[in-house]
Parts: sequence; C-alpha cells; structure tokens
Amino acid sequence: MIKRLGFIMICFVATVTWSQGTDQQLAQHYYNNGEFDKAVVYYEKLYGQDESKFNFTRYVECLTQTGDTKTAEKLLKKAVSKNKYDQEYSILLATFYEENNQPVQANEIYTDLIETLQPSSRDIIELYKTFKSRGNSEMAYATLVRGRKLLKNTYPLNIQFAEYYGSIGETEKMLGEYLDLLDYHPAYMSSVQRILSVQVDFSIEDSKEYELLKNALIERTQKNPGNLDYAEMLTWLFIQRQNFAAALVHVKAMDKRSNFEGGKVFDFGAICVENNDYSTARNAYKYVVDIGPDGRYFLYAQNALLNVSFLEVTTQRNFSQAELGEVLQDYSVVLQKYGKKRTTLPVIMEMTYIQAFYANQASKAITLLNEALELQGLTDVQLAEVKMQLADIHVLHGDIWEASLLYMQIDKAFKYETIGQEAKFKNARIFYYDGEFNFAQSQLDVLKQATSKLIANDALKLSLLITDNYGLDSNFTAMYNFAKADLLVEQHRYKEAFYLFDSILSEFPAHSLGDEILLRKSRAMQLQGEWGKAVSYLEELLKYHSMDILADDALFQLGEIYENHLFDKAKAAGFYRRILFEHKDSLYTSETRKRYQELREFLPAEERTL
Repeated sequence: MIKRLGFIMICFVATVTWSQGTDQQLAQHYYNNGEFDKAVVYYEKLYGQDESKFNFTRYVECLTQTGDTKTAEKLLKKAVSKNKYDQEYSILLATFYEENNQPVQANEIYTDLIETLQPSSRDIIELYKTFKSRGNSEMAYATLVRGRKLLKNTYPLNIQFAEYYGSIGETEKMLGEYLDLLDYHPAYMSSVQRILSVQVDFSIEDSKEYELLKNALIERTQKNPGNLDYAEMLTWLFIQRQNFAAALVHVKAMDKRSNFEGGKVFDFGAICVENNDYSTARNAYKYVVDIGPDGRYFLYAQNALLNVSFLEVTTQRNFSQAELGEVLQDYSVVLQKYGKKRTTLPVIMEMTYIQAFYANQASKAITLLNEALELQGLTDVQLAEVKMQLADIHVLHGDIWEASLLYMQIDKAFKYETIGQEAKFKNARIFYYDGEFNFAQSQLDVLKQATSKLIANDALKLSLLITDNYGLDSNFTAMYNFAKADLLVEQHRYKEAFYLFDSILSEFPAHSLGDEILLRKSRAMQLQGEWGKAVSYLEELLKYHSMDILADDALFQLGEIYENHLFDKAKAAGFYRRILFEHKDSLYTSETRKRYQELREFLPAEERTL
C-alpha cells in the first residue's frame, strides 16, 4: 500500500512539473512572438504557482501590453504592499505610472523611496543606480544628497557623485569629488589614479580636464602643505604628462618632508630612465649623491648615474669624443675609489663597452676585460659574460679568430643555456664573415631550434640570407663582398663598407641583395646616431621592396627608432600597427603586439583598434 502511494505521489509531482514546464515554454513562445494576449493566460497561471519576480514582471508587462492596466496597477500595488522593503516593486509601480502619463503618482513614489531611505550604503547606491539606469538624473542626484546626509562620514559616496557630475558635464565638481576621496582615506589613491587616467586624456596638449586637475591639486597642496597625498597625486599627474622635470620638484619636497633620505627621489630616477628622460634622471640621482656618502642610497645613486651616462651614449650615439672622455672619467673615478672587484664588474662592463664601441679605445677595453677575467669570486656566468664582451670587442678590433676561440669556450661551457647559444650564433657569424658559408650554415641550422626565440630568429634570418643569395652569380663575388662589408659595419669602418655595398649594386644591379644592402646601410647609420639617414634607408627599402621578405624588418626597425631614439611614440605605434596588419606571419608579431599595446594610446582614436 505504501509503495503504491509513493508511486502515485511520484507520478503526481512529475505531472505537475511537466505541466509547469509546458506552460513556461508556451508563455515564453507567445511572449517572444509578441502574442501578449495568449502569453498573459500562461503567465497568470505561472504567477499563481510561483510568485517570482520574473513571472511577476512578465505577467504585468503582458497585462499592460493587452490594455488591462487596471489589473496591472492592482497587481503592482499589492506587490508593493507585500514587499515593503524591496525597492524594485515600488520602482516598477512608479514606472507604470510614468508610462501611463501619471507623473504625479510616479514622483510621489520616487520621493517616498528617497525619504524613507535607511542609512545603508548598499540601499542608497542601489536606488541611485536604478534612477541612473532609467535616465532619471534628478532623482539619482536627490538620492545621493539624501544618502550623504544619512551616512555622514561612515561611507564615501564620492565616486557616485563624481559619476553624476561627469554625466552632466560638471568636470570641476567631478574632479573635486575624486580628490575629496583622498581625504576620506589615502588608500583610495590608486583607485582615483586609475579612474582619472580614463577621465583625462593626457595626450591632448590643451586638455581642459588636465588643467582643471592640475590647478585643483596645486591649490590643495598649497592649502595643505603637510598632506603628502596631494603632492604625490601632483607628481603622478606630471608623470602622466611626461613632464618629469616638474614632477622632480615635488618628489624632492616629499622626500625632505618625509625624511626618506633620498629614497623617493632615487625611485623616481628609475621612472625617468624607463621613459628615456635621462636629463631628469641624472638630476634625480645627483640629488641623492649630494646627500653625502653616508646616505643610505649613495652608492646605488652613484652607480645609477654611471648607468644613465651609459644609456645616453648607447641610445643617442651622437656624443663628441670630449663628452665621451668626461663620461669615461666618471667611470674611472668610481673604479679608483672602490677598486676592480666582483661588485664593480657592472661598472667595468659598461666602461669597456663605451671605450670599445664609441670612444675608439678598443685596446684599453681589451686590457681591462682581461684583468676582469682574473677577479676573485666571479661566477661561471659572469666569466662567460666578460668573455662574450671581450670577443665582441675582438671582432670590432679585427681579431675575428681570437673572438672565435672565446665564443667556442662559452658555447662549450653553456651548450644548453641561452648564453651558450648566443656564443654559437656569433661564432657562426665569424665563419660567415670569412666566406665559409657552408660551415656557417651548418651551425645556423642547429640554432634554428634554440630555446631563445630571439637567437632562433637571428639564426633563421642569417641562414635565409646565405641560402637566398649564395651562388646566384657564377663566382660568388656579390655574397663574399656583402659578408665582408657586413663585418666592416660591425667594425665601424663605414666608408669601406659602403664602398663594397655600392660596388655590389654597380656590378650586379638586379641582385637580390638590394634590400639587404639598404638594411645594412640603415644599421650603419643607427650605430653612428644618424637617425634621419637610418630612417631614409628603411623608407627606401619599403618603397622599392615592400613585398620582399625584409619589409617587416624595416617596419620593426622604424618602430624602434621612433620609440627609443626619436621619441615619437605615435609614429612608432603606427609602424608596429602596420606589421600587425600587413605582415601577420612576421617573426616580430609577438613582440610587436606587446609594444603596440603599450603605445596605442598615442594614436588617434580611430587608429587604435586592430
């Protein structure tokens, strides 16, 4: 008997569930088709079985659509009465009155909702958002005013007020609300900065928002000199505008007032370096050094000063020999003071690089690096790095086989490491320079599978250069001369290199090396800091060889020149964008996409999408 009753109950529940499911499907079907007169029958039934908000709102809508506004109003009033603490039902009733040309009744409900608000930030913000989503800005503002009065200082509504003021074009009040948030709690600073970076377009020279924000911060800083939050915000503002010199003034003031002993200024110097403002970085580090040798950051700042000089020389590449002499003198002073040892190895490496590649002092650099190899306590990796730089300088100095021996030592010691693969590639290049193309090719084939993508790409490019151009003429003259000229560029013997390049073009005018020669001429100009000439060679390559394999190389190099040397980020982004559009299979795609994402904000809005 019990089993039979159980079976009957199961059948009953299943029948009811199936019936509800069928009603729901039919209701949804008629509703979607706009057949509200048929849908209302099923939603009335469904709401009688389950008074959920979904069934309720659908039922009310169907009643309204079929003209039965009396039943809809009665249903809404009953729901409001049963759910006194649920604002949504009251909002639905008010909306019903608005849609049926009864604004007085609607406003009465809205006013009552605001007046009966409880001091709950969740309820206040929810009601504000409801009004805002329905386009009722007057009631949205009234809700915030009432909410601020109720909450007093327990919860900030600054973000909501700022949002409201922004929506009606009251920019000054909007910015004021965001800044007031810092008075409530400094922990909101990162949030405020994130929001303002969206609200203010720092790339526009005469931005109204920028000027208003700057003036507001200056005024607050002057009124509250002891409040470092405003000074920090002002520093952040100048950094966004790339005005590092102005920012440094405020960073120094903050550092003094907070007794950071140069720490804040030192960190700011690093920001300047990252943004290629070496002049301001130098001033920042000098400030820290001038605090004195007993300062916590003295030695770090002194090394950073040298590194700024190194970056200036290697990035700008247009220093006179007298200026280079002053830079090298600064390095010498540090080495004399602290000695040649493991801890000063970075100083030695930078100094020898400048000596060899910029100051025509390769012999001095070789001597100093050989001394570095004898320093106590160097790790195997540090020894390999010294050998690598020494080998590079031997190539520059003309001792390519001495360089080859050092590259082979590094390759043998670090066969499966990146530094070993780099040495193997550079050694393959030695044989390429010497015209041993077959042996060079065999080494490059191995490196195509290198773990370092950069080395693998370099190996692939050199391998393709040899494959595509070796043996195209009967006596291999063009390729031999090109390899020799390539070495001469590495040795900074530019006139001799250009003579060979031009002889190839003269003797073999239709040779496939034409685009390679333009690329090498551009590199020669880049090594000398002749950025305008470097750009012209790359543009010539794109003009006459736009469909050839080196077109993406030219675009990438143009992007790098404008980004890192001519400091025109908009142009740089434009060249990176062309790679992503025109050369989707380029080896540079991954790196280009990353750089483009960082620089796209400098492009006009219509060019920022891919």
